[in-house]
Amino acid sequence: MNHVVVVGAGLAGVRSVEALRARGFDGRITLIGEERHRPYDRPPLSKAVLLGDSDSSFVDSDLSAMGIDFRPGVSAKALRAGVVETTEGELGYDGLVIATGAEPITLPGDGPQHVLRTLDDSLELRARLVPGASVAVIGAGWIGAEVATAARRAGCAVTVIEAASAPLAQAIGAELGARTLGWYDGIDLRLDTMVGSVDEGGVELVGGGFVQAHVVVAGIGVRPAVEWLADADLDLHNGVVTDEHLRTSMPGVVAVGDCAAWWSRRFGARLRVEHWDTALSAPEVAAATLLGEEAVYDPVPYFWSEQFGHMVQYAGHHPAGERLLYRGRPEGKWSACWLTGDDTLAAVLAVDRPRDLVQGRRIIQAGHRLDTERLVDPDVPLRDCVV
Repeated sequence: MNHVVVVGAGLAGVRSVEALRARGFDGRITLIGEERHRPYDRPPLSKAVLLGDSDSSFVDSDLSAMGIDFRPGVSAKALRAGVVETTEGELGYDGLVIATGAEPITLPGDGPQHVLRTLDDSLELRARLVPGASVAVIGAGWIGAEVATAARRAGCAVTVIEAASAPLAQAIGAELGARTLGWYDGIDLRLDTMVGSVDEGGVELVGGGFVQAHVVVAGIGVRPAVEWLADADLDLHNGVVTDEHLRTSMPGVVAVGDCAAWWSRRFGARLRVEHWDTALSAPEVAAATLLGEEAVYDPVPYFWSEQFGHMVQYAGHHPAGERLLYRGRPEGKWSACWLTGDDTLAAVLAVDRPRDLVQGRRIIQAGHRLDTERLVDPDVPLRDCVV
């Protein structure tokens, strides 16, 4: 193998480059990314950057020192065996890493709406979050809650519009999401409400009604950025389908990050995880696979969110669980644990209880069963609940 092309210059892309060099690959590596910025982390965009605590989140990686041909402002347009078609012409490869991530879903309508995916998105939105501005946030998921947090801190009048019956319902279920209702004090939270369109001056609601707003933010999720692969001889289903080695259906091609739908041996399911930890860790396996080594990607997925003064951390895959048990009351520090039928821990959500998250992730990794009577006592360390 003489030339590896990495498509996508986010964290997953730059970590793929680093992993290839760390494993001794000394051939050509070309990294292309549609943004003109150098690679950066995305989680701070809805946290430190949006809050005004930082102006950037660039990854500390010296691409020149590694001999990487980095081409910013270049987009992939199509793929065929051995060739990536880009906005600057054809690019041949011996090995390919697909790391094109995901793109935000927008709402219908002719009015201006903001999304939060890129550094430029974050800086532009931050400039509009000024005292007295009216802000309508559509979606009370992870991103919507973090935007609402920043807008309220900036002194804006905030309305959050959510189609489900509770915040975070799509992510972790309405029962658990209802535990966060008290966090929305001072915010006009409208549940069971759908948006028809974004118009000039605000948001038109389904069934009538109009929410006036100077700033409208769509936080209703993302979709894998795989349109450029539509005509490729590649298995696509909710992203780029890979096996547990992150190998795709096309020879010499692997996929990582938000766009990869990989098979998890641990959970017996195909997962596509849109979080920083996946972009950080998956490239090690992808690089090994591309270089002919034997490696399996089967992590315990991890995610965190900072919202309304709370640190929310999640590990595991809760759809694998059959019942939900709580540690602590919703007005304080608490955790939720999803258990399988034999009381094995499938997932844990920790609110201001970082030890529960750390210990829970290790328990999931090891596949331990838990004593449920001890589990529901928040004073008992989670590690001491192992049977």
